[in-house]
Amino acid sequence: MDLSGNRFVIIGRAGMDFYPDPPGTRTEEAGRFVACLGGSSANIAVAITRQGGSVALVTRVSDDAIGRFAINELEKYGIDHTHVTATGGEARTSLAVVETRIEDHQSVIYRNGAADFEMTREDVDAVDYTRYSALITTGTVLAAEPSRSAAFHAFDRARAAGLPLIFDIDYRPYSWPSAEVAADVYSRAGALCDVIIGNDVEFGFMAGDYDKGLEKARSLVAHGAQIAVYKMGEKGAVTSTPTREIRTGIYPTKALKPTGAGDSFMGGFVAALAAGRDVEEAVLRGSASAAIVVARVGCAPAMPTTEELDAFLASHAGPTAA
Repeated sequence: MDLSGNRFVIIGRAGMDFYPDPPGTRTEEAGRFVACLGGSSANIAVAITRQGGSVALVTRVSDDAIGRFAINELEKYGIDHTHVTATGGEARTSLAVVETRIEDHQSVIYRNGAADFEMTREDVDAVDYTRYSALITTGTVLAAEPSRSAAFHAFDRARAAGLPLIFDIDYRPYSWPSAEVAADVYSRAGALCDVIIGNDVEFGFMAGDYDKGLEKARSLVAHGAQIAVYKMGEKGAVTSTPTREIRTGIYPTKALKPTGAGDSFMGGFVAALAAGRDVEEAVLRGSASAAIVVARVGCAPAMPTTEELDAFLASHAGPTAA
């Protein structure tokens, strides 16, 4: 799988994150908040861009001040927003209120009438897939129509252009009509993709049995995927490829919050593959990226640059044993 062009098209949401300030403040006790770019796909886009990649985002935002905030933030981070479309009516850009605290952490997500779910086949048809090295998406785009059909259509268009498909499971139960629908759709998507990344709960959910998540990850590779990364939190990760299985640990850190790790992992992992690093090193760089982000305020602004990641790795002897 050649990602050396280091140009990616990412499908999925951009939104606004609010963080109670100063760090450690509970939301209900906050007197002020810090705003920054949010949304899993936008966060992944920032993570890749800060490590030297080029990214275009495909999504919809609301035609209002919050949607314009998201577009302005994408511009600030150097992300191509040509295919980010403003949509009117009652649709609204997502808002997340996220605490910078570990103990009794609270995250409140506003996704009612989410604008990104309004993405259409016409939106993804407007993309010239031949310009990119891979298509990346998160499972959230599949939770509702017309976004679901548009995403599967984008898979077809990208595949026809010879692009590998990279899929972050990113299961958010509150976005789905039922667990059964989600499991079916995720399994369909996973079967089409070359790289599938998720945690033990997400793979277990896809398998229909939380004890069979690793088996599910392995089966996706057995049936055509090139890489499946099964993340287990503090226990590290198991990465399956057609030729080997790799177990890796994590980099200990003093976390300020539990959020942002998955998006940062994806960014570090993809950037490493694009730089020609092998799969094991890519997983370790993804893990280190995650360790950096959970120790900082925010998600998008916390994403490390290549230089910061290299400095972090140089100052750590290695990950803890898996």
